[in-house]
Amino acid sequence: MTPEEFNALPAPEKSWPDALLALWQDANASWDASHDTLQHDETADGAWVHAYLHRKEGDIGNAAYWYRRAGKPTASGPLETEWAAIVAALLG
Repeated sequence: MTPEEFNALPAPEKSWPDALLALWQDANASWDASHDTLQHDETADGAWVHAYLHRKEGDIGNAAYWYRRAGKPTASGPLETEWAAIVAALLG
């Protein structure tokens, strides 16, 4: 599945990990729902998505913290490009 196909899904799948669900919610529902989904996700993937969300929010300091927790470099390109890259990586 491509990031575009993922984004176009009418509803999330129950089997998705929280990181994927949060990305779908961000694109299709709301930032708040996405952030809430990740509140108890302790995985590196969850931290990566959490970083993206705080960068999107404009909270660069908080985003940097989450990028470090994810073991990822701080992103600086277009948000849409980062979103698609995370989706592609998580979908494998």
